[in-house]
Amino acid sequence: MQTKVSHSPVQLLEEPVLAPFGVTVYLKRDDLLHPEVSGNKWRKLKHNLTEAAAQGKDTILTFGGAYSNHIHATAAAGRLFGFKTVGIIRGEETLPPNSTLEFARDCGMRLLYVDRATYANKYQWEFLESLSDHFGDFYLLPEGGTNALAVKGCAEIVPEIDVDFQCICCCCGTGGTLAGLVASLAPHQRALGFSVLKGGDFLAGEVKQVLKAYRNAFEGMPFVSSSFQIIKDYHFGGYAKTSPELYQFIRTFEQRHGILLDQVYTGKMLAGLYDMIQKGHFKAGQTIVVVHTGGAQGRNREWEEGT
Repeated sequence: MQTKVSHSPVQLLEEPVLAPFGVTVYLKRDDLLHPEVSGNKWRKLKHNLTEAAAQGKDTILTFGGAYSNHIHATAAAGRLFGFKTVGIIRGEETLPPNSTLEFARDCGMRLLYVDRATYANKYQWEFLESLSDHFGDFYLLPEGGTNALAVKGCAEIVPEIDVDFQCICCCCGTGGTLAGLVASLAPHQRALGFSVLKGGDFLAGEVKQVLKAYRNAFEGMPFVSSSFQIIKDYHFGGYAKTSPELYQFIRTFEQRHGILLDQVYTGKMLAGLYDMIQKGHFKAGQTIVVVHTGGAQGRNREWEEGT
């Protein structure tokens, strides 16, 4: 199965508000990888799609919240590559569905809403057996698409970057993208993962766990635990929560650069990074690469309602 797309470009951000601090910022434009399966979701999905096909599976089942970029991307990938898709959604169904879930449904994804207690135990054998009884045989894709194959895909980001840098940043929901970045860093480089969740203390452990799985699956991956850090101060109230300040930052950024951001993931990360630079967390002369992980589809109806 052909799942190859071109490398995404690296774009210098000419940013007047950051000029006094002597820091250079580049944007890795993974949002341009594919119009529907963009950003880190393409990275996470492509090797899993190949594996599902190799196993002869025609259905992919996965998990996510109501605003999940992963649910959106999996539904789109299923339509593009001929897989049936099932999304197990955390929380009660709301009508009308938000734009993410409406798109997933239009792609043919079957949606099953479960309460939060059930969702918290979603990987228990009994629950997975009940899903198999209901939906038939499926290829199981974890929440956020994060597994060893996803890390393999995200580990391909850093080798594509043709500028020398000291720090690379991504937004962080399940830790898979951050793990992939860490897996391919040079000793002088570090990665920052900006948690989009309130209470993201668990993320460092998740990153280490999936890196261990990656090492077990693919030999020769060096890992230095001090090479990454979870930034927990810029969730803006929690997952899918926003604020007037966040919307203003996104509007200003888009007017200046002509690059769309979403308010759930990348917008929060960039707002946080700008604040950290202005507070002196980075030395003058440093170069930072920011991974734009897509997610602009989350702007649609919710963006209009929030602005």
